[in-house]
Amino acid sequence: MLRSASLNGTWDVRALQTLDEVAALLKPEDEFILGLPISAVLAQRFRLPTVDPTEFAEMVRIQIEKALPFSPDEVTTDFELIEQTKTDSVISAVAVRNDQLAELAAPLISRGLIPRQVTVYAAQRAATHAPQGNTLLIYPEGEALVSAVTENGKVSLTRTLDGGEAAKLRTDLPQLALSAELQGINASFPKILLDETCFELRETVQGIFSSPAEIVGIETPPASVRLNLLPASWRARRSQLARQAEWRKRLVWIGGAYGAVLLLFLIYLGLMRFEIGRLGRRIAADAPQTEFVRAAEANWKAVAPAIDPHYYPVEILLHLFESLPSQEVRITAYNQSAQQISIDGEAKTPAQVFEFVDKVKKHPDLRAFVFDLPTPPRILSNDRAQFRLEGKAR
Repeated sequence: MLRSASLNGTWDVRALQTLDEVAALLKPEDEFILGLPISAVLAQRFRLPTVDPTEFAEMVRIQIEKALPFSPDEVTTDFELIEQTKTDSVISAVAVRNDQLAELAAPLISRGLIPRQVTVYAAQRAATHAPQGNTLLIYPEGEALVSAVTENGKVSLTRTLDGGEAAKLRTDLPQLALSAELQGINASFPKILLDETCFELRETVQGIFSSPAEIVGIETPPASVRLNLLPASWRARRSQLARQAEWRKRLVWIGGAYGAVLLLFLIYLGLMRFEIGRLGRRIAADAPQTEFVRAAEANWKAVAPAIDPHYYPVEILLHLFESLPSQEVRITAYNQSAQQISIDGEAKTPAQVFEFVDKVKKHPDLRAFVFDLPTPPRILSNDRAQFRLEGKAR
């Protein structure tokens, strides 16, 4: 298992025996790539005519379906372009059975860990160590020793070698080279990569081929490859999990915002209670002075008629007489208390009564009272209109 240890470019390399151990180290939100062993895939090299790029992928798909002994629904396939000329295109096609992939990745899928990409481990190592030219890659997968022929970093031919003994390699590797030649691959192998765990086989491999064997390790971060064998159902499930994670993130943000608003509201309530308490204490401290002001105001209102000229009976009568519309309107009685006055009178017509009342209400020096005519004028036996006008202090 290789993973980026930090942001400084270093990688953490761990030798784990099963995917259960790997699953224990991963989280659902982790982005990871699953590299399949050679034994889990079918690799095929095709030479096809070069056609319109929009039709090329469909042509490759049809060719792969013809070559595989399974129905299209049972496998997931993908391809990489090895080389292309104006007339021919050489591709590396890889397929994996969906049920076998599901069984292999069960420890991950059961925990909701879906890889971003499913590729072939040999393709990753080839793209990392031999991105150009023909290369023979030999490395162990579990208890077996496998070999992969690569062209320009793409897997063209794979074999599981019967054993790691020198005698078996002297038999198996020439047969592998012959199979490569039959498929049109240059088997001179100018570059041979041997895993560091197979160092004791270096002299044997160099004795079979004329090229030197280069020792490579797994500590080098794998290069990115285009090959992706992620099934459609996994893609849909991954998208669903991504949407769920996004919604969870949004809910966390919403919950945080709600909590912040609630906290601010509680702080506001606390400040308001503190302010109300402070005002209550100030009101209680000022209560004696407030009571004194109220009492003084009540006393001033009580003595206002005695000291305010607007309440003097003589002044009021003078202003009432100023408001008479004519000599035909007479005041017959006048009564005044501390907060109220009443005027009785007679007029020749009711219209003169209403004219008198209107003038009294509009007189600027009588605005200390609110005047009202409680009952309509009453017609006497001599046809005169009798009235009573009342005024209350404001």
